[in-house]
Amino acid sequence: MRLVPGAFLQEDCSVNSCHPELGDLMVGRANRLSASSTCGLNGPQNYCILGYLEDEKKCFICDSRQSYHLYNQESHRIENVITTFDPERKTKWWQSENGVHEVTIQLDLEALFQFSHLVLTFKSFRPAAMLVERSKDYGQTWKVFRYFAEDCAFHFPWVSLGPAKRIDEVICDDRYSSLEPSTEGEVVLKALDPSFNIDDPYTPHIQEQITLTNLRVKFTRLITLGDTLLQRKKRSPQVKYYYALYEMVVRGSCFCHGHASMCMPVDEIRGDIHGRCVCQHNTVGTNCERCQEFYNDAPWRPSSQTHPHVCRRCNCHGHSETCHFDMAQYQASGGVSGGVCDNCRHDRVGPHCELCRPYLYQDPRLSLDDPQGCIPCDCDATGSLENGLCDPVSGRCVCKENVGGERCDRCKFGFYGLSQEDPTGCQRCTCNFLGSVLTPYPCDQQTGQCVCQSLAVGPLCDECRLYIELSPLTVWICRSVIVHSCSSVDGQCQCRPNMVNRRCSDPAPGYFLAGLDFYLYEAENAAPLYPSSPIVRPEYDLYMPVTWTGPGFVRVLDGVGLRFTVDNLPESLDYQLVIRYEQEVRVTMAMKNNLKHKWKCVCVCAFLFFCVCDGQTGTLLNSCAFWFCFFQMGLIPTIESVQDFCSQSEVDQFQRFRCFELDSEQRILPDVCEGLIRSLSARIHNGAMVCRCNLQGSHGPSCSKLGGRCDCKPNVIGRCCDSCAPLTYGFGPSGCAPCDCDPRGAIAELCDQVRGQCPCRREVGGRRCDQCLPGYFGFPLCRPCECNSLAELCDQHTGVCRDCRKHSTGDNCERCLDGYFGDPASREPCKPCLCPDTQSSGRFFARTCNRDSRSGSLTCDCLTGHTGARCDACAAGFYGQLTRPGDGCRVCVCNDNADLADPDACDSVTGECLRCRHNTHGAHCQNCKPGYYGNALSQDCRECSCDRRGTEVAQCPLGSRCFCDSLTGQCPCRSGVVGVLCDECADGFWNLQGGSGCQPCQCDPANSLSNHFFQVTGQCQCRAEFGGRRCDGCGENHFGNPDLQCVSCDCNMDGTDRPACDPFTGECLCRVGVMGIFCDECAPGYDQAFPACTPCHPCALLVANEVHDVHLDVQRMRTLVSRHSDFLTDQKQVKEAERALEDSMDTRQEIKNRLANCNSLEEMEQLENKVKALSVVNLNEKICGASSDDDCSKSECGGALCPDRFGERACGGPTCDGSVPISQNATEIAEQGTNKIFILMSNLLESKMKFEREKDYTKDLIKRVKDFLTSQCGGDMVAPGDIEKVAKAVLDIQLPGSPGDVRSLVQNIRGALDNFTKFDVDLKNLEDQTKVAHELRDKAMEVRLARSTL
Repeated sequence: MRLVPGAFLQEDCSVNSCHPELGDLMVGRANRLSASSTCGLNGPQNYCILGYLEDEKKCFICDSRQSYHLYNQESHRIENVITTFDPERKTKWWQSENGVHEVTIQLDLEALFQFSHLVLTFKSFRPAAMLVERSKDYGQTWKVFRYFAEDCAFHFPWVSLGPAKRIDEVICDDRYSSLEPSTEGEVVLKALDPSFNIDDPYTPHIQEQITLTNLRVKFTRLITLGDTLLQRKKRSPQVKYYYALYEMVVRGSCFCHGHASMCMPVDEIRGDIHGRCVCQHNTVGTNCERCQEFYNDAPWRPSSQTHPHVCRRCNCHGHSETCHFDMAQYQASGGVSGGVCDNCRHDRVGPHCELCRPYLYQDPRLSLDDPQGCIPCDCDATGSLENGLCDPVSGRCVCKENVGGERCDRCKFGFYGLSQEDPTGCQRCTCNFLGSVLTPYPCDQQTGQCVCQSLAVGPLCDECRLYIELSPLTVWICRSVIVHSCSSVDGQCQCRPNMVNRRCSDPAPGYFLAGLDFYLYEAENAAPLYPSSPIVRPEYDLYMPVTWTGPGFVRVLDGVGLRFTVDNLPESLDYQLVIRYEQEVRVTMAMKNNLKHKWKCVCVCAFLFFCVCDGQTGTLLNSCAFWFCFFQMGLIPTIESVQDFCSQSEVDQFQRFRCFELDSEQRILPDVCEGLIRSLSARIHNGAMVCRCNLQGSHGPSCSKLGGRCDCKPNVIGRCCDSCAPLTYGFGPSGCAPCDCDPRGAIAELCDQVRGQCPCRREVGGRRCDQCLPGYFGFPLCRPCECNSLAELCDQHTGVCRDCRKHSTGDNCERCLDGYFGDPASREPCKPCLCPDTQSSGRFFARTCNRDSRSGSLTCDCLTGHTGARCDACAAGFYGQLTRPGDGCRVCVCNDNADLADPDACDSVTGECLRCRHNTHGAHCQNCKPGYYGNALSQDCRECSCDRRGTEVAQCPLGSRCFCDSLTGQCPCRSGVVGVLCDECADGFWNLQGGSGCQPCQCDPANSLSNHFFQVTGQCQCRAEFGGRRCDGCGENHFGNPDLQCVSCDCNMDGTDRPACDPFTGECLCRVGVMGIFCDECAPGYDQAFPACTPCHPCALLVANEVHDVHLDVQRMRTLVSRHSDFLTDQKQVKEAERALEDSMDTRQEIKNRLANCNSLEEMEQLENKVKALSVVNLNEKICGASSDDDCSKSECGGALCPDRFGERACGGPTCDGSVPISQNATEIAEQGTNKIFILMSNLLESKMKFEREKDYTKDLIKRVKDFLTSQCGGDMVAPGDIEKVAKAVLDIQLPGSPGDVRSLVQNIRGALDNFTKFDVDLKNLEDQTKVAHELRDKAMEVRLARSTL
């Protein structure tokens, strides 16, 4: 036997076993594959190959730190052995480290799989020795499949050589370890040796061979070609020996014990072969290894080729939802049913909850499935076992040994004294039967008192009066002696027991005198005599009158004998035998040319046989065939056999009035007959007999004086009212209920008198035969349910199938449930839709699925929000973690701010909105994005309109929108700025246009008229001689120290610019063309008409300006050259200036201290003189480069109190050697050099990019021309005319004019590059010098600031 070849794979599991397809278990399980040794995992390793190559290279590098890909073909990890069918698969393989003998490759599967065979394809030599192991318990224990070695006796001496004698024998195989081939050699292992025949693949030893959870290949010895000393240092030969494997194939399938044809993934492993079975046959489990819940009526077995071994549903009659399999129950039932229901409800017990618990029994009017079907037993606790136990099916009470009666409420015949304490219930009567009177009971059932015959005495009636010996021979003597006497006083006769009145003619209350037909025996209780035919109850005609007694009658043929057991006669007498029977006749009649057969039983007299044919409905055509329907036998004592009873005349009257026939036929008796029968009964029974009316069946304890018939309740019959009448059932306190059999479904009117079950037609059920049996519908024309063999039950009226199996549904189980596909109507089973998993997995995202009838492909009808052929992805606008059971795709919540039709609108896993619209952002587009404000949920986000001038710089970056409050739109204002848009200055602030926000006005309180100012300009209202925006300086045409005094400059305002004069020196600042101390005359080169001072001819001015500019440039260059090379000297001068500054600050502080301590005006004047005596000549010389204390108008380098033309302090100049001008010049030169280098680099980069574009364009053009010239169309070459056009277009390309032009261009580029071969070094030097210059400038500014404060 082979393991389920692909040709025999089946999808329909309903007939026999089915099996999933075979495949490579390695595919999709790279993360479950491992190797104990892999080259290059920790870094590059060298390895070599044996033999000669076509090229000279024999050694290579293995670097497996990263996975294999097209640009990393030196990686040789273990996952490379998985089959991919790539055309370049020979370029990838797994390789072990050099010289390592013992190496293990292990595959860990996620479930139990069925293993078929293993194929290893080597790049290197095959191992000299190896073995293959398997595990079925996830690596806890291992067993060897097979050993492989070139020399088995050397490598594995304890293992036997092949061939194997048993299919599970472990051997060593030497066929796959030879030197040849040196590459692409294979090692093949089959799970089952094909030389063995296998009848049953599910036997334990076969299952042990073919199932596994882990597979391990162990290489134990390398082939070294004689180089056995791998560690010698001379040549290091180990680099040549290693294991290298092209491919490893592990063929197998999902293991399902024959109960599934397809499987699903386990743990999200997406291989070709999945591990979890999609079980059928009502099985469940990863490998279908057990039956489903409530499907344990048969033992679980693997499916076979001849029998599917379907797990059967337990039958608990609706009283339990769980069950278990019990082998003892299964064997006891003969292999029919082994399911035992658990925790039966509704007072049920039994393996199928089919019985009522003790002290309850099944209501015959209700079915076994009815929750109210169990009713209490009606048994006498004294006479029944265990205080009232009854049969759980029939309700018949279980009496003690010596107790009888339907309720176990009286002693059996021959017993008395019903007692709770007596384990047998009653004691045996000990009366001597020869001397006692056999009333219905040998003794009184309450006391045990014997009723003696007339001549017998004693407690046991074992003595005779007159001392006559009581024996069988003398018993007739006792009977012959009788005394008829009465009281001489009142005439009261001496009465027999239980007889009353003076003449002893009436029975006492509760007693009766038996009739002649008192001793009756039902035919149903008789036994047939051999030879006889079976005694059966007949099938009665629905309209046949009930003329029998008891449950029915016995139907026998002529010649059959019946044995009646008679054990209750009062005494030995002559009895007449009365047989009550009916004769069943088959009559053939002709009715309207049709034949009709009719059976009819008629009542006949005993021993008279004749046939009565109904001649009114047809003509008798043939003789009658007889059946005898016996139903009762009676024994009637003859009056003649009672000695000394009556006179002959009375006997003659008895016969003349036919008292015997009238009493046996239960007719009205004449007085003569009644009197004689009364006396005869009292004589035979020695008095009257107890009525014993059944308390449940009668209205009271009294009965008729003659015959003892009790007053029965409705539908109750029998002398004692202890049984139901024919056509009734359910004897109880309310009498008996009519059978009420439905004539449409019953075959007779009679029913079971205990349960009330009517005899139904074959397909009809119910107590009254008024409904179809389970599995049928359409009463009264019941027909089988049409459920395609997928359900046993259907609706009784509509025929709609119930509990469709195998995932089917519909009125006729004709279609599959949602989530399954197939065609049950065509016997194609329903299989689970994998969308992408089954419904029970929590990862089913489809309503159902459909299979294309042509292609066979499966298409899932995805739920809303899911997409893909298997609904394994979320549609646009939906998200979900579909790998997690119970999850699903939900609508992305983007608050109508994203286009959910866009597949990239939100993240398909997290639901985060990615493409918010309407200027919103956030995980759910719930906020306005930065730079916008408003209500994002109403799509009302507007752009922030902040005034950049008044908004914080960090919140209003250049090139971007300003940021404001996302709800109110309030912009983040700078200090001193107010307004929603930050477009207004706060009180006390101005100059929003200044670029730094609003500035505080800070009007000088001493020099201003008030705190009011102009908010637009910020101009304070100054006193007459003061000016400046804050009134902290001298006013227009004034100069001096505003802290002390401002003096008028007296400048001619028509001849000055603004300001009119220097604020520190008072020098008038003439406008162009004006000169003079007070700017009141025209300058040379201008017309002397003041204040117009129009310029002279341009030539004169041009020459003068040029000469002046050249002179200034020469001075500037000289100063720059002389100072640029010595930065250290400048730094020293700066330090000296700092020291001088510190001295000056100390002096100033000293002055402040003394001013604070001045107490008189005289001391104040002395200090003022000292201050005026201070000189800043030396300080000006060090900082600004002034050589003397010249006037500011004459000093080229300026000074501490010298303003420039714009009113700022002037310090330095082109020819000045102070620290400030030198540092400024150095910084400017460095910045100029940096800018020129940057411009040069940009030009070079642009030239390079242009050159590359032209080169690529030229290559593309050449290629296109080549392709065009070599292309063919329909077999013809390119037309000559087209070639000519292409050539002309090439010639028209504009290139440099001549080779000389090209060489000149190249030479210019090289020259430009030569000038900057060391531009990196020069740039570094300039950067260093610039850094020093910046430091000097900063220190100089500090000095300048300090100077301004002096």
